Amino acid sequence: MEFPSSTFLKSSSPSSINGQIIDSLCESNGVSKLKIPEVKFTKLFINGQFVDSVSGKTFGTRDPRTGDVVAEVAEGDKEDVDIAVKAAREAFDHGKWPRMSGFDRGRVILKFADLIEQHGEEIAMLESINSGKLVHLTKESDIQFATNCLRYFAGAADKIHGETLKCTGEFQAYTLKEPVGVVGHIIPWNFPTVLFAAKAAPTLATGCTMIFKPAEQSPLSILYLAYLAKEAGIPDGVINVITGYGPTAGAAISSHMDVDAVSFTGSTEVGKLVMGAAAASNLKTVSLELGGKCPLVIFNDVDINMAVQTAWQAVFFNKGEVCIAGSRIYVQEGIYDEFLKKVTDNVKDWVVGDPFDPQVHQGPQVDKEQFDKVLRYIESGKREGATLLTGGKAIGEKGYYIEPTIFTDVKEDMLIAQDEIFGPVMSIMKFKTIEEAIEKANNTKYGLAAGILTNDLNTANRVSRSIRAGGIWVNCYMITESGIPFGGYKMSGFGMDSGLQALEKYLKVKSVITPIYNSPWL
Repeated sequence: MEFPSSTFLKSSSPSSINGQIIDSLCESNGVSKLKIPEVKFTKLFINGQFVDSVSGKTFGTRDPRTGDVVAEVAEGDKEDVDIAVKAAREAFDHGKWPRMSGFDRGRVILKFADLIEQHGEEIAMLESINSGKLVHLTKESDIQFATNCLRYFAGAADKIHGETLKCTGEFQAYTLKEPVGVVGHIIPWNFPTVLFAAKAAPTLATGCTMIFKPAEQSPLSILYLAYLAKEAGIPDGVINVITGYGPTAGAAISSHMDVDAVSFTGSTEVGKLVMGAAAASNLKTVSLELGGKCPLVIFNDVDINMAVQTAWQAVFFNKGEVCIAGSRIYVQEGIYDEFLKKVTDNVKDWVVGDPFDPQVHQGPQVDKEQFDKVLRYIESGKREGATLLTGGKAIGEKGYYIEPTIFTDVKEDMLIAQDEIFGPVMSIMKFKTIEEAIEKANNTKYGLAAGILTNDLNTANRVSRSIRAGGIWVNCYMITESGIPFGGYKMSGFGMDSGLQALEKYLKVKSVITPIYNSPWL
């Protein structure tokens, strides 16, 4: 997805709008009112129907703007996963989806994309009241990415084929690429619709069936997408959604004997549990897109204003709840002081507040747990001796809002330089030489992405080849598209979630060997 360019709007101070309801925000800021959508779907989606959990249990999903419960959602666990897997197994083993031509599957996927586009505003608002994402940006970016992703893989559905192989002797061979079967998808709360599409689109294109486990913080948009999938004509049992918790529903999917593959996006710690459960059960195929602590390396020769804007968005976009956030900023010594001044000046134009207001740049953290975690890391940075340039505090008395926070004098071994904070916290460090920049950039257990800002082609080439990360942006950041492979090195996981390479996770290769004519072997 290509995120909007950095712009800083003049507006009221963050504290004057934090925690207020949308009507008063609209009245005070002259913004056209948005009607918060009714929460229509709160049950599990199994075999084309919305159903209660077997236990009858529910859990409250909260609005991070206030901390209040906005809906009670069915809490699925192992029994519900068993039912969903049985439906997906039946749809795969005997249903029409895997047996349709790729062209016909593509047509249905295209209709699904059209429906998401038509209902984009409602989906964006559901994500906002569930995860604190900016409504206007979610509609412009996330919905667009999701529809583009589905359309991209719809076009790939009839182009999945094997190869003809040359054999020695009197034989010929060819390969078939067949759908792997039933796939479990476990996705996080920071980009629900984007990650649903990134996983569902290639899975659908290959002819697989699936069970989704959305994060308990943000299930509402995924349930709505399941409804749209049925409306698009995707057969019952092909897409199932089990809302619930990781240790119960997520673990049941990972360890299920009738799930053939599992794709997980989330923390490295939970990724290890998913991989262990998969190995301990049936050695199912596993793909993991895990944490990141991405470096953004800024060289002396770059335009300082562009560098500041890029760094700011690399860290504070989506309130820092981004796995590819460039939260480690390395600035070459020649522009270091000027960079500190200019990046700190951006604070006065950055508005933290209600994500329904288009004048706002940063909404609340997703929930109380994440809110508290970010504040603990800020305290850790101060305690370990980093210099707090700006921010560092919660905003208001209601909701999970945190000031954009910038540290300098950060040391490589500090927690704020090593751990994935997943919040609006920037750590700035100085370097002298290219060699030092490369060494510092690689000084992490992660390897998801990195950014390089320079006008020197030789520098760009050398550093991009030297940093061990799955994606490198040169003179830009967070530019992603459906056709660009996305995945990590080291403890950021393995397997691609975009590009044609994403199809391979949901395919098995079969070799077929036959004699050219009557063989003495027969």
